[in-house]
Amino acid sequence: MGLSLVQSRALLGLEAASVTVEVHLANGLPSFTLVGLVETEVKEARERVRSALQNAGLEFPNNKRITVNLAPADLPKDSGRFDLPIALGILAASGQIDNARLAGHEFAGELSLSGELRPVRGALAMALALHTRGVATRLVLPLESAQEAALVPGGEVYGAKHLLDVVRQFVSADEAAALLPDTTDDGWARIQATPDAAPPRYADLSEVKGHTGVKRVLEIAAAGGHSLLMVGEPGSGKSMLAQRFAGLLPSMHIDEALESAAVASLGGRFATEGWRVRPTCAPHHTCSAVALVGGGSPPRPGEISRAHHGVLFLDTVVMGPSTCTLNINHRRTLPGEVLRVRRFQLSALNRAMW
Repeated sequence: MGLSLVQSRALLGLEAASVTVEVHLANGLPSFTLVGLVETEVKEARERVRSALQNAGLEFPNNKRITVNLAPADLPKDSGRFDLPIALGILAASGQIDNARLAGHEFAGELSLSGELRPVRGALAMALALHTRGVATRLVLPLESAQEAALVPGGEVYGAKHLLDVVRQFVSADEAAALLPDTTDDGWARIQATPDAAPPRYADLSEVKGHTGVKRVLEIAAAGGHSLLMVGEPGSGKSMLAQRFAGLLPSMHIDEALESAAVASLGGRFATEGWRVRPTCAPHHTCSAVALVGGGSPPRPGEISRAHHGVLFLDTVVMGPSTCTLNINHRRTLPGEVLRVRRFQLSALNRAMW
């Protein structure tokens, strides 16, 4: 019998809660059971992990009863982010890697059937949660996700391309040469945040001819952080002016950039090219209240949160449902720049300041 513990994180809004992946191997009828309030995509990890281990040349304990518990049991878990920690837990429980060497690391990553690591959403939110809570740990992610998480200052982030790249770090050199099919180490690297390149580019208000009075109003609203209501005939330039409003706002400092990027990362929309760029969100006037405020199970951020520290542009707002208009009232929905979406037995915290 073998027991191993591997650390990871689940996503529930911007609260990246800690999850312990417990793997137990026991004698008995061969089986592979996942417990801990897991969604369907997490249950499907059984087949991905089995194939990834076998195709990577590692041993999968087919003759054992495998039980994987994702604790705490009352926290919902979704996506394929737990594939990598489950695979490492099985290897540690079966004695193929040293369980003690996994301490001080947190893992997340989806496995392909060949063992390649695929990026996961919310990597930056995970790194930001560690930074905010002052947790000193090494974060191991797929290479694309690691480049995103490395934007958080003070973190120790490692990227890997393949499951074998991760396994090599937790066995001795002699064991790696004897057990692993390939001893190259090109797929593993510590990822450092690249320095800011050229300043972000926005649509320039100087491209708009005329509208001198409206431009002055936009400048005053940007300087004071005010909301703005534009009324005019169709084709008079309201949307064109609104699309250039973000360029009038001051440059984002690091805390604003991290919060805005973390929200985008939760929805899988973040790209490193958009770092420190103020978002401009323009939902259609027929969008639902859930699309605007956020929701779903588990709750995901809506357009209000995606515009955090940016611009929320509601075109033809009077044509939308009245419930959506009420949902964006600051005094009713956004106390303290925090938007909390509540569902039965759980709630998710997002940010919303625009």
